[in-house]
Amino acid sequence: MTDIPKSHPRYASLVARERVAEGVKRGLTSSQGLIAQGRGECFDYLLGEKTTASAAKATNAAAALLLLAKQPALSVNGNVAALVPEEMALLAQALDAPLEVNLFHRTEERVKKIADLLRERGAKRVLGENPDATVPGLDHARALATRGGIYDADVVLIPLEDGDRCEALAAMGKAVIAIDLNPLSRTARKATISIVDNILRAVPNLTAMVGQLSSAPRADLEKIMPGYDNQRVLGDAVNEIRAHLESNLGDVS
Repeated sequence: MTDIPKSHPRYASLVARERVAEGVKRGLTSSQGLIAQGRGECFDYLLGEKTTASAAKATNAAAALLLLAKQPALSVNGNVAALVPEEMALLAQALDAPLEVNLFHRTEERVKKIADLLRERGAKRVLGENPDATVPGLDHARALATRGGIYDADVVLIPLEDGDRCEALAAMGKAVIAIDLNPLSRTARKATISIVDNILRAVPNLTAMVGQLSSAPRADLEKIMPGYDNQRVLGDAVNEIRAHLESNLGDVS
């Protein structure tokens, strides 16, 4: 990877680009993942490249929901594997939940490379290499799922995922937690909880919140979700983007 000085004003963004580019070279990420990374980076600019109040609220609710889950599962695609493999392994460990590799541009070689990387980074349970079920409503490789993982989960975390899979999982009766920088995307709008934040911040923040709430009484965790309104949180995210633009560029109305 390119040696990027930490003093560079675009350090975090450039590191993310390098990770995804390296992921393509290593066969973890599809070339289309580069386009997806650029699209997300654009929205991160609009948010001010920071975790906003709405994202923090969503993260709190997501941690509570994952801790209340009977059988949570965490989905990993190529960009997630390139950007936050160790962080996803730590989150899975904190929740005692499996990681499951799921790819749009699926090849068995890519699945194995991602699964091996996750294990190298400390993941104990990695699924996806031998799917034995399908998600109804999807007619491509992302329909593949694993019993004991995403297929049987009651709560699924889907970072950097497309809207049709989010909708299909929700139609199965699952609670779906999305990490998506675009508050207007179908994924964000269809998820149970949408964390509008950069995955480089969102996953460590979520792991930290799981740690903070892990000792809370179940009754206290159950009080969090009834007060959470995902559509309102998405509206807050849009307002935060607007406020950031106005503070930097003047009134854009």
